[in-house]
Amino acid sequence: MHTLLDYLGYLQIGPKDIVEILLVGYLFYRILLLWTGTRALQILFGLVLLVAVHGVARLLGLSLITYLLSQAFTYGAFALIVVFQPELRNALAQLGRSRLWRFFARMEESEVAGEIAEAAARLSRAKIGGLIAIEREVGLGEYADTGTHVGAEVSAELLTTIFTPYSPLHDGAVIVRGDQIVAAGCILPLTQFPVEDRSLGTRHRAALGLSEETDAFVVVISEETSQISLAYRGNLVRDLDPPELRRRLASEDRPAVGEGAPGGGGKPEGAPEAGSGATGEGLPLPAGEGRGR
Repeated sequence: MHTLLDYLGYLQIGPKDIVEILLVGYLFYRILLLWTGTRALQILFGLVLLVAVHGVARLLGLSLITYLLSQAFTYGAFALIVVFQPELRNALAQLGRSRLWRFFARMEESEVAGEIAEAAARLSRAKIGGLIAIEREVGLGEYADTGTHVGAEVSAELLTTIFTPYSPLHDGAVIVRGDQIVAAGCILPLTQFPVEDRSLGTRHRAALGLSEETDAFVVVISEETSQISLAYRGNLVRDLDPPELRRRLASEDRPAVGEGAPGGGGKPEGAPEAGSGATGEGLPLPAGEGRGR
């Protein structure tokens, strides 16, 4: 203990060191914030657990476990690059965004939000179910790969056509990235939490499931009640009108979906509706079966 205190006594922390500590701390904070609610954070916790096990094994003199974990750490760095590739890509993309780019991005988001809100209004009037996932910071590429590539500009007309009953892509979710419809007929993960409201089916469960794993906005249109709902960060707001939906999608500060919509609408629900393009086993529903309520 005396040696440690002597060593600490030689440390001279100046203003530059304090700035570096704050910058590194902020960097780690931003990384954790970016990965919150994603699989990457779970993997990171797993790695921390392995490091802790390695330290305990060294203290106890467990040479075999120490050797195996040391070898895993040596070659694991290459595996981490592959595992965290989507998160690393998003982080680098964020670093490259200037204030000017954010200004134009907000203009683009406002236009896209208007098209999505208009499509939701049309589907609601026609009592046609729909599920639209809007990608934000966390990539949705793995979910887009489960559907059919579209690669078209977002428009209310195209979204309405995609969800028209008996069309080839009407069962499943549409994924929007920027101003592009990336894919349609996609399979989304179901929520793993208990659902108290049993009137909600697979479509809302899938919307909540994706919002729990990513930071995406997921718009749900019920073909039974014609309600428009919005899922975000594991919460569900129901009975939104198109103007309120557009405001929430285009808002710069991204208001929490727990906020009630004007006029008593927008009630948050911690439960999710049928026809999401996912089932309990993660398979798409057959056409005409279990579509949105």
